[in-house]
Amino acid sequence: MEKTNETLKTVMQKAILEAKRTMNANMGGPFGAAVISKNGDLIAVASNTVLGDHDPSAHAEINAIRKACAIKETHDLSDCILVTTAYPCPMCLGAIIWANIDSMVYGCRPEDAEAIGFRDDFIYRFIEGGRKDETVVKIDEAHRDMCKALFDEYHKKNKTLY
Repeated sequence: MEKTNETLKTVMQKAILEAKRTMNANMGGPFGAAVISKNGDLIAVASNTVLGDHDPSAHAEINAIRKACAIKETHDLSDCILVTTAYPCPMCLGAIIWANIDSMVYGCRPEDAEAIGFRDDFIYRFIEGGRKDETVVKIDEAHRDMCKALFDEYHKKNKTLY
């Protein structure tokens, strides 16, 4: 895509407007995102609806990816670009990678989100610290043999990987 500044600015403005709409309706935070094709066509715009949906996974990027996948009838958005008002949290970054989106443009930095009280940097530090801080979450491995049998069965059936 010829990612002109004007195209990206227009898409970012749409993401901001959607974020303002749901933010002012007390549905979620100041986050908006859009998925566009690599040639710049708008596919989906969404915002954070965590509070309105009572769903901690209803971040703008996740909602935009879900919409784009439904519209395109695929789980593979490798031909798309994500435009988002803020650098994604670890969950959203994972969804971006799982969706095969290989290009992203963001507005605010993680420290901007942290400055207004969001925990993105806190979660990144937890991951970087080896996920061993039990004051955050206690993690134990259990029943690997049963779960491994399920994985082995899936592998033997030569199922589609994603």
